[in-house]
Amino acid sequence: MTTNLDHQWMPFTDNREFQRAPQLFVRAKGLSYWTADGRELLDGSSGLFCSAAGHGRSEIAEAVSRQLMTLDFTPHFQRGSPLSFELAERLSELLPEGLNKLFFTNSGSESVDSAMKIALAYHRARGEGQRTRFVSREWAYHGVNFGGVALSGMMRNRQTFAAGGLPHVSHMRHTWQQEQRFQLGEPNSDTDLASDLERIIATHGADSIAACFVEPIAGSIGVYVPPAGYLKRLRDICDTHGILLVFDEVITGIGRTGKAFAAQSFNVKPDIITMAKALTNGAVPMGAVAVDQAIFDTVVGASKGAGPEFFHGYTYSGHPVACAAALASLDIYRDEDLFAKGEKLSPYFLECVSGLRGLPQVSDLRGYGLLSGIQLTPGETPGAKGNRVQRALYEAGLHVKTTGDAIIFAPALVAERQHVDAMIDILKTTLGQENL
Repeated sequence: MTTNLDHQWMPFTDNREFQRAPQLFVRAKGLSYWTADGRELLDGSSGLFCSAAGHGRSEIAEAVSRQLMTLDFTPHFQRGSPLSFELAERLSELLPEGLNKLFFTNSGSESVDSAMKIALAYHRARGEGQRTRFVSREWAYHGVNFGGVALSGMMRNRQTFAAGGLPHVSHMRHTWQQEQRFQLGEPNSDTDLASDLERIIATHGADSIAACFVEPIAGSIGVYVPPAGYLKRLRDICDTHGILLVFDEVITGIGRTGKAFAAQSFNVKPDIITMAKALTNGAVPMGAVAVDQAIFDTVVGASKGAGPEFFHGYTYSGHPVACAAALASLDIYRDEDLFAKGEKLSPYFLECVSGLRGLPQVSDLRGYGLLSGIQLTPGETPGAKGNRVQRALYEAGLHVKTTGDAIIFAPALVAERQHVDAMIDILKTTLGQENL
């Protein structure tokens, strides 16, 4: 059967190029994808950083099937199902202490926009409704809803929508510097990049700022690990000035850094954490916002009379089938001790990544946990090299995500050394070509 490609407008895709040379997966299992013609590709990016426990997990499929036949849908406006409360409890046990209120969404983008609204509602409830400005970073990615686009520091994601009534956002510098090239783990830096937040405070006033949003590791832009002490410094500045600190852990959350959340890996507790992707192992769309108890208490406590305290939500918030998939995924992560397994594999993984240094197509290497960025030498235009390399790797048998001219290499937490070796061999062969 021939697939008709004429009618779908694909996201973040060169649709003309895809029509010319489509890349279609028809099956997945473990750490592999298969194409329609039977070719196997190793999955070097956990799908899109979602399938941390590997593909085709029967435990999740069975849980979803049972739930579909028991309670396929229930609204969560004034109604609920036990599963969403069970999932909230399970997540609160994994999160930093105090972040024990969960608001469910359907994606990372929705999680970020929900977190922005929660921050605004919190300050309004405190009598500081003038706090409407947000702070983020250059080279940041916080999803594609209008709030997340405003926070994001990626020009191509913003330029078409800049006149769309985006909220007020000030951007700090990104955390990468030339002297950090080829440093894996937390770079050492003499530059106090977190002081940018104080500069913004001096310009706009602390009492205008609702929250500071950062990815603990800037993932989608190419994996930029913050310098040692950077996140702690942001925490201290936010505490001094009454600003909420929000960690966007859509990529780093659920074991990618060796702990349940990067907040625990870096030993810095934010006020809010956003998550998605690996929450359901990618099987069903779902996201969540973890909120400190004090924020919840403030918003709810300020409400006068009957009715909702927070006028926000989604038709599919806490969808019972998504909750079933998430609970089954959490069982796998727990029963197979996958966070610790990934943490144990990380030193070998990063050592293998460091072995790519010196290849003709490699200009920088970065990484932490089971997440790494491989910066390519520039092509004739930004992103051209990344597109060619991604397709070359696809033909060589490796699926990876590329952003611009960076490869994001992030195998599943179930990976073994031999899987890493096989992926690295393909990377070495492809990136070792002089002309690409």
